[in-house]
Amino acid sequence: MPWSPRAVLLRDLVLGILGTLAFLIDLGADVWAASQYVLSGRYLWAALVLALLGLASVALQLFSWVWLRSDVSIPLAPKPPGRYLALLHLLQLGYLYRCVQGLHQGLLVWRQEVPSEFDLAYADFLSLDISMLRLFETFLETTPQLTLVLAIILQSGSAEYYQWVSICTSFVGISWALLDYHRALRTCLPSKPLLGLGASVIYFLWNLLLLWPRVLVVALFSALFPRYVALHFLGLWLVFLFWVWLQGTDFMPGPHSEWLYRATVATILYFSWFNVAEGHTRGRATIHLVFLLHDSLLLVVAWATQSAWLPSGHLLQSLLPAAGVCFLLGLALRLAYYCWLHPSRRWEPDQVDGTRGLRSLEERQLPQNRRMAQLAKNFFPKARDEAVLPWKGEVNGVL
Repeated sequence: MPWSPRAVLLRDLVLGILGTLAFLIDLGADVWAASQYVLSGRYLWAALVLALLGLASVALQLFSWVWLRSDVSIPLAPKPPGRYLALLHLLQLGYLYRCVQGLHQGLLVWRQEVPSEFDLAYADFLSLDISMLRLFETFLETTPQLTLVLAIILQSGSAEYYQWVSICTSFVGISWALLDYHRALRTCLPSKPLLGLGASVIYFLWNLLLLWPRVLVVALFSALFPRYVALHFLGLWLVFLFWVWLQGTDFMPGPHSEWLYRATVATILYFSWFNVAEGHTRGRATIHLVFLLHDSLLLVVAWATQSAWLPSGHLLQSLLPAAGVCFLLGLALRLAYYCWLHPSRRWEPDQVDGTRGLRSLEERQLPQNRRMAQLAKNFFPKARDEAVLPWKGEVNGVL
């Protein structure tokens, strides 16, 4: 049975609260793990955990600040003073501020008997940016953190209770970010048929099943060759960065900030697929999958020839076959999703800079998140109804 509009608003508000709590819990688990490493005298491990946490936080603040500066003022939208926002981002609280702002707007909309079109559009505008930032945080901090914890466990041959907590919170954070990002993309394309619960679950599962084997083999390589994993990451990261640059991305408001986006996407591509450009995506996705598969197999071969170095060799003999099964199952679910569950009547070239078509003046004055609309048009095939993106000439979708 379809949900009532008020029930949908309450569901979105609850999901926003849970997402914010998941971020705080994951952050607390990372700090707790770092403190335990310090207390046990493992200062290098603690430094690596804090370094990943700090680099991801700086990147998130830069994205948030650039977007706030580039967005044209939205009429009637509350805005704190610029110095206050700058201080929040300098203190690494910009993302958390956006979460609180989104929850406040969601609560405001839910409390209204008949929410105004502007309040609804502004709540969507805020939630879409939060979803994007959450995805960036997942692949800049949570996924590398999970890889590091697994590498430490494999190298030491045992797992402490706080490491299991870190692994569990990392998987929850990754799962939540993938689901939330998929939901955000779907919000940008109201002309698409609605996705059912089954399609959303399948989409989430194939992403997670393909991500887990990649994380495991990188953790294996890190445990065996800790001095060379940085070179491995840098080499592949440069290849992916060059590939993203060749596709001519136009996501950020300026050429300098665009390189921040490209560097972030290159990091995501090291672990998982992420589409950034218009055109047929199946070919690029297949090339990326084959490339990662060959690289992962090379890492497994490196482990097979040097497995005696690790105290957890017997455990790996069961983990690697399980990872192979996960990969095959994830690949099968991915094919099933795109063959039968992807919301498209036909496969057509994706369009990034589509036009909004003829809209009323009131609709054009509502805030539109052009950033996420671009990525949504990359993810979903082009619909016959192209009235889903802002007009060309709008700055980040805001008139």
